[in-house]
Amino acid sequence: MASLPTIVEIAKPKTMEQAVPFLAWPGWAHLRYAALLSFVNTLWFVLVYGGMDSLTARRSFRVPVHFPAELAIPFVPAMTLFYMSIYLLFWMAPFILRTRREFRALVISMAFAIFCGGIGFLLFPADLAFAPPREEDLGIWAGLFHFADKLNLTYNLLPSLHVAFAVICIAIFSARAPVGGKVLLWFWAAMVAASTVLIHQHHLLDVATGWLLALICVKHVFYRSAIDPRLH
Repeated sequence: MASLPTIVEIAKPKTMEQAVPFLAWPGWAHLRYAALLSFVNTLWFVLVYGGMDSLTARRSFRVPVHFPAELAIPFVPAMTLFYMSIYLLFWMAPFILRTRREFRALVISMAFAIFCGGIGFLLFPADLAFAPPREEDLGIWAGLFHFADKLNLTYNLLPSLHVAFAVICIAIFSARAPVGGKVLLWFWAAMVAASTVLIHQHHLLDVATGWLLALICVKHVFYRSAIDPRLH
């Protein structure tokens, strides 16, 4: 016969990891809610990102956003894996943010980043300074790279929304992770940011402004949205 728990065991506080698992099944209702918000935000992204790219294609004015020394940065096609791993972050979101309030706050943060990105693309229309990679340099990564390159369109450089989205997700997710998880998540963020330059999709200034934009969105949009009683 199992012994009854002692008063000390009952009173002993649970750690955050024990009380709230980092990843857990959120239920079908939450997944449907997350899918709906994600779909709406995707439409917003397509409108702004695609619209600004199309507008820049019709403009002759360009703003240089690179430093000459960047042109010596090597092309590393294998980093396309890290570049595309951002979509795994999106899929993980409803399994980490398992309340409507938190998931909605994430979507609002990303929508605000898209809005700011659109302003940046409008004010700083830019051309990528890197030369297109040679097909023979792509090796086994050719298919994945070409897919990523098409998704990235042509002109939207500063700020890098790819970096902004990754850092927004990881900054929010890491607050719920144990110490080892925080280290891995921020390493992931750093590799996603590095990948945008190492596969010659962005310049350093794009990465820096995208990272800064993400931190602003998390601090001033996510946390305020998550506690705003009007959004409960």
